[in-house]
Amino acid sequence: NPYAGLVEHLRTSWLSGRTRPMEYRLAQLEALGRFLDDKKEEILEATAADMGKPCFEAFFSEILLCKNELHHTLNSLGQWMKDEHVDKNLVTRLDSAFIRKDPYGVVLIIGPWNYPIHLFLVPLIGAIAAGNCVVVKPSEISKNTERLVAETLSCYLDNDCYAVVTGGVQETTRLLENKFDFIFFTGSPSVGRLVMTAAAKHLTPVTLELGGKNPCYVSDSCDVQNVARRVAWGRFFNAGQTCIAPDYILCSLEMQEKLMPALREAIAEFYGPNPKESPDFGRIVGDRQFRRVQALLRSGRVAMGGQTDEGERYI
Repeated sequence: NPYAGLVEHLRTSWLSGRTRPMEYRLAQLEALGRFLDDKKEEILEATAADMGKPCFEAFFSEILLCKNELHHTLNSLGQWMKDEHVDKNLVTRLDSAFIRKDPYGVVLIIGPWNYPIHLFLVPLIGAIAAGNCVVVKPSEISKNTERLVAETLSCYLDNDCYAVVTGGVQETTRLLENKFDFIFFTGSPSVGRLVMTAAAKHLTPVTLELGGKNPCYVSDSCDVQNVARRVAWGRFFNAGQTCIAPDYILCSLEMQEKLMPALREAIAEFYGPNPKESPDFGRIVGDRQFRRVQALLRSGRVAMGGQTDEGERYI
């Protein structure tokens, strides 16, 4: 297995106790903060190249939210690492009874393409804070961001404890053959099944964040303008490529009659009369994803919009 040596090297580092001291964890977390500061412009450029992500959206979702997570973790780590004393019962009356938080060991983080920095970096912050060694596998679909992470993240972190692996399905499959102590995966249910199957062979615990469908219920007593603006923001942020974006609206026919023109106004307010020319509207990440979303337009009656451009991956 091409990754067996890497995983074994990280495990040796973890078994040495290198990642356990609080000072070490803080230093690595602070290094992540420097990565976000130093590479801010490159992150914005890479996400724009991958999916036309507008500057504000990329800064908010890929940098600012990660820095907030970092600050919270840095401020809380000392408290999180303390033993938690628990009440004694008759059996443990003469003992010391407490809960100690212990790291898992070598953690694998497989990130998605839609938020290619945020959705591997936030789990990485947690894994480092908990004292683990980590293999990061960024998505190959957002190829410019993958290249940026592969080329630069190792300049900030301890390479004996943290590594970046690149590649597609074949490489990920071989990577999953190795024994990890925890796997954090964000992506589709179909790939999630493969990850969980691989983890089961080693009884490895997993966190699977697999998205889903998100109905948005609108009652007749809602403020129509507020609803329209909030739905339009949530639906079209990152050109709709968000696992918690509202997928469909449930409402009465009376509310539908009010909401449709309000949505037209909100979309025009946010993106102008021609969203294709708006600097605030992104693009679909790849050709396969573009064709899948384009096909959805044929499953019902288009009430507004509906224009597509495969060359620009614009919908």
